[in-house]
Amino acid sequence: MTLPSADHPLRYLFALPGFHREERGAEIALLAVAGELARAGQQVTVIGAGPPRDGCAYAYRQAHAINRRRLERLPQFPPFRSETVWEDASFAASLLRAYEPQDFDVTVTCNFPFTHWALRRGGREAPKHIFVTQNGDWPARNRQAEFRTFRCDGLVCTNPDYEAANRARWRTALIPNGIDPARFAGVAPDRTRFGLPPDKRVVLMVSAFIETKRVIDGMRAVAEVPGAHFAVAGDGPLRGQVESLALEILPGRFTRLELPAAAMPALYRSADAFLHMSLTESFGNVYVEAMASGLPIVAHDSARLRWIVGERDTLCDTTDHAATVAALTRALETGRGQPDPRAEGFAWSAIAARYHAFAHDVLRG
Repeated sequence: MTLPSADHPLRYLFALPGFHREERGAEIALLAVAGELARAGQQVTVIGAGPPRDGCAYAYRQAHAINRRRLERLPQFPPFRSETVWEDASFAASLLRAYEPQDFDVTVTCNFPFTHWALRRGGREAPKHIFVTQNGDWPARNRQAEFRTFRCDGLVCTNPDYEAANRARWRTALIPNGIDPARFAGVAPDRTRFGLPPDKRVVLMVSAFIETKRVIDGMRAVAEVPGAHFAVAGDGPLRGQVESLALEILPGRFTRLELPAAAMPALYRSADAFLHMSLTESFGNVYVEAMASGLPIVAHDSARLRWIVGERDTLCDTTDHAATVAALTRALETGRGQPDPRAEGFAWSAIAARYHAFAHDVLRG
């Protein structure tokens, strides 16, 4: 493969089954980077399972994948450890037909194993492969089972913990996720649009309904804050348990929403506090979005999280139920304020520039 010069456009391929079909954190983050790189003059192709969209700066190819919602009841065994991996396998089969290695200099994904394996085909002529730790760094660190097949030319680490744990083995770059600050500037609350009560304090969670996000633990904490209304934007296999429990412990105080990304700034501005219960979040775009919306943040206290949001007295040990309730109470007493200026430092344009610099470093390496 000929090494492009610094002033020659790189040919990028971003691949993920949820592209143009889902509005999850990984899809939002990688599409934002792809769009910024394309607008900066790079040759960017995106392959996903969703339909084409108007107005995209990058070229788009659609490859079929079975939606993970239809795969939730399938058996789980290595390497098919979840409905997400089943979806990934169906996408990889289509990706192999849509992808020609010689057409690209760099490939990018955060899905392992099947999309990762598909992008690495091509032998000596394969493009350089960058893996992003959007969903964790476990593929890069685990030495057992299918994880022994993991190989990358560059590892984008979305937090300092991942970078420290992997830099001895892989070429790494510490690059966080980001936001478009302009989307959140001057946005007005609109509780009527989202079916939220006008006279109650609203706690917002933006999360997939899966075990690691601990939505149910969050529900139990909100239930003990008198008069608080809990709004959760998301979906996932635990939706039935969440809705049943809401009827029991949050009657008339719970709203579940599924919204496009364009509606999220107004939803954030319609809340009084933000809650996120994950103990293992690799980065979490939602934290920066809450910062840009001026919301106090209740989340699990860690050095990783303080690296993103700074020092806050509303961070706590969320495995301690009483501590979480107390932190929620403090957050609601504070309420929504002005946007946190630190959010400006996570602008996607700056994040994409760091991806591009790392891609050149990988190609030289």
